[in-house]
Amino acid sequence: MNDKAQALSRKLIRNFNEATLQQEVREPLYESMAARLAKGTAAQKLGASIDILAPGKRSCPYHFHHAQEEMFIILEGTGSLRVAGEVLPVHAGDMVFIPPGPEYPHQIINTSDQALKYLSISTMDSPEVVEYPDSGKYLAKVDREDTRAFQAIRHLDDSVDYWTDEP
Repeated sequence: MNDKAQALSRKLIRNFNEATLQQEVREPLYESMAARLAKGTAAQKLGASIDILAPGKRSCPYHFHHAQEEMFIILEGTGSLRVAGEVLPVHAGDMVFIPPGPEYPHQIINTSDQALKYLSISTMDSPEVVEYPDSGKYLAKVDREDTRAFQAIRHLDDSVDYWTDEP
């Protein structure tokens, strides 16, 4: 390939089978290998990652987004989608669509004895607020050009009055 073709390839193409995976563990429930795929590409509004859940583990806490929409494509294995207070089976070939809003809190759980591999794709809307119904927390964040300009994680009852500490 010529120089221009090589530069385009670096900005536009990622192979999830060749991505460097990072292990994320928080015992006893959470353990996965993951790689963020869109970082460093020309993508402006899309995020993507490859996730591999260990048997019996979860990817992240039960949550919902106020801004971002997500899609999960199950590549290998079987598991469960905990969503809107229900538990639904998922297996290789399934595509899961999660719109933003409190109607669809969600979490992927590997309920099998084999690895569960899936692609996560999301709009990268910012600012974003994420709520965690199990723990009563929220995350507020603003991202700008591959950097986090602001992030706060608090319990919902940690609120203050609008005028607190203002002159």
